[in-house]
Amino acid sequence: MTFVSAIAFDDAVAVPFGAAFARHPGFVIGEETPADVEAREALLDAAFGPARFLKTCERLRAGRLPARGLALSAHEGERLIATLRLWPVRAGAGRPALLLGPLAVAQDRQSLGLGAAMIRSALSRAKARNHRAILLVGDEPYYARFGFERRLAEGLTMPGWVDPARFLGLELAPGALKDAHGRVSAAAPAAPECALPRAA
Repeated sequence: MTFVSAIAFDDAVAVPFGAAFARHPGFVIGEETPADVEAREALLDAAFGPARFLKTCERLRAGRLPARGLALSAHEGERLIATLRLWPVRAGAGRPALLLGPLAVAQDRQSLGLGAAMIRSALSRAKARNHRAILLVGDEPYYARFGFERRLAEGLTMPGWVDPARFLGLELAPGALKDAHGRVSAAAPAAPECALPRAA
């Protein structure tokens, strides 16, 4: 079976989120579980290939755990059809934020709006957990619908090259990225070797 990413994304273990599950005809978005890992890796390999481990965002994820409650999977019955994770980072010195990605959706489920549903679910969950800001590398014309803006990341740099026009920020709390400047750095705890065989 072939999968490709539904979204142009440069790069984005759990218990259910209860009533906050995002439900749609035929599929359910919930928190990732250990049983999802193998299918998730296959989905990402097919979507992005080995180049996914060379992306600048990977430097902020490698060997680390995603944010608590913010590693999401979508299932249709027993089948995993989409994945998205958010990662703790520092948006410059002393300013906590999240990095969103990677996101991948099964090729035969890309017409359902599942990519957008995954993003909306992730943003809602992040806000409910009192996170204040989210960064990503992606296409501004697409992500603007979720509130991401280039101007909010203009003072920040990544730990490697990214297209500045694709480096975006979102404030979940007003002013969370006001005057943010400096390098984005990893803030997540190290992952146990057995827990997350690959970071992305």
